[in-house]
This record gives sequence, structure tokens and C-alpha cells, in this order.
Amino acid sequence: MQPRNMSMSGVVDLAAVKAAGEAKAKAEQARAESARQGGLAAVPPSALVIDVDEAGFEREVLQRSAEVPVVLDFWAEWCEPCKQLGPLLERLAVEYDGRFLLAKIDVDANQMLMQQFGIQGIPAVFAVVAGQALPLFQGAVPEAQIRETLDQLIQIGEERFGLTGILVDGAAGDGEDAPARPAGPYDALLEAAMSALDAGDLAGAVQAYRNVLADDPGHPEAKLGLAQAELLTRVQGLDHAAVRKAAADGPGDVGAQIAAADLDLVGGHVQDAFGRLVETVRRTAGEDRDAARLRLLELFEVIGADDPRVTAARQALARVLF
Repeated sequence: MQPRNMSMSGVVDLAAVKAAGEAKAKAEQARAESARQGGLAAVPPSALVIDVDEAGFEREVLQRSAEVPVVLDFWAEWCEPCKQLGPLLERLAVEYDGRFLLAKIDVDANQMLMQQFGIQGIPAVFAVVAGQALPLFQGAVPEAQIRETLDQLIQIGEERFGLTGILVDGAAGDGEDAPARPAGPYDALLEAAMSALDAGDLAGAVQAYRNVLADDPGHPEAKLGLAQAELLTRVQGLDHAAVRKAAADGPGDVGAQIAAADLDLVGGHVQDAFGRLVETVRRTAGEDRDAARLRLLELFEVIGADDPRVTAARQALARVLF
């Protein structure tokens, strides 16, 4: 079956993808305007990454976690994986523009904090949200997975505790030490992706979107477009009846539930897809749970973060995880 013949009614279209990007831009403008109006004090991008020790932990982490999620990076100078993860987290802290604060903790100099968090190995990453500690991940983790974890953390902070983050003064980072921003625009690549989708060339569409994301990993239109193209690629050629039967016969078969959720979404049954995967996360553990959770996060990308069905599903996911 060609993807152009698949029903995507009720799911997403490229106009909605573009609208999501515009909505994000408006939100950024609102945050900047709030800073100009003096509603909240804005900080420079350099203040989004701080070094924390035991003496300053309550002030810099516990107290500040009442206004923004604080991500804790436990590291040491002798730890080689830490040297890879640390700069990545610092870059993401600046890119996320105040939606989380990164606190770096040298375990050699802060043994008590290491013991209090029960850390057995580093790098180890935790979060503190409204005074509550949450384990995030340990060891070297791919950037895509880190982004998904951060997105979920921020969502939990907003929905459960009303944390809106801290305002950032972008002008303060315009010096020569400021991180370079992608030049863009990517109109030609995005147009190529749309043309490929219309022609049923899923591989071409996927590659075009990835070309954009290689330069601008947070590009909203490319992220959502890639999620859509990858979804269509996964369901292409599936025997729908066989997938449905496998899912019905094996509620504990994670692979079958994931495939059925893909079909649910393509058919426009968004809440069914989300509910199926949330329930799969609830009843599983280990790698099976991670597989179901990551697929659910991928399907969130297809619909868009502003959709109320995504908001409801994120809340449900948070309840079964935490």
C-alpha cells in the first residue's frame, strides 16, 4: 500500500507541522516580551549551567527547583564518559532556553551528595523538581534519548507543579563565546521532503528531514515531519489483520502492541494508540518498558506537543512511571 493512500485523518498534516513551529516561535516571543516588561528577571545563557557543592546544594538546587526543573550531572575528572556527556548536557541546557537548569556535581569533592543519591557509577543524571528527586539515566546515552527524557521532565514540571522555567536574556549570549546557531532557512529541504511524501518516496522524505535536523536538531517542522514519515514507513506493508490479532491474543507481547499502536495512529485512533502504549508501559519492566515508552514518545512527535491528547497521555505516562 502506498503511503499517499493511507488515511491520516485526525492525525497530522504538514500544515499542522508548520503551525506547531509558528506556535513555538510565538511562545518564545511571549517569554522574551515578559522579560522586557520586567515580569521576571532574565539571566544570561551562561547562568543555565552551574557548579554545585554540598554547601550550596539547598540554595542552588532545592530552592531553585521550585521555579525550574534542575538536572544534576554527577561527574568526575577521571571519568571518560563524563567528558562526552557533560558538554552535550551543557549544550542542551542553552538550547532549551531556561526550561531546565543544569547543575554539575564533582563526586570526588562531594562524596556525601553521591551517597545520598545512592550513586553506584558515573556519569549519573538525576533531576530535582519542586524538591523531589527523580533518577533520569546513568552512563553514556544517545542524544535523542536524552532529549526525550528532558521533554518528559519539563512536561511533568509544567503539568504537576506549574514550573514554567526561567527567562533567558538571549542578547547576553551574542558575544564570541555564544554557541553558534544554524543559519537556515531549510525551505528547499522541507519542500523536497513534502514532494517525496506526495510521491510515496518515504526513504527520500526521511532523508530530507534528517538533513535539516543534522544542522538544527530542534527544528519543529522537521521533527514532526520525520516522525510522520517514519510512522508511515513502519506500517507500510503490514498485514493489518495479523497485527491486530497478535495484539489481541498477546497483551504481553510488546512488539505486537507497538505495531498495533502504529496502526491505531495511522487510522486516526490517536487516543487508542496512546492508551495502548501507556498500558503496555504500566505492565512491563526493563527493556520492554523502555521500548514501549520510547515508541509512545515518537508518536507524541507525530501529533505535536500542543495537542490536548498528547498532554493527557503525558500525564497518564507520568502516573505509571512515577
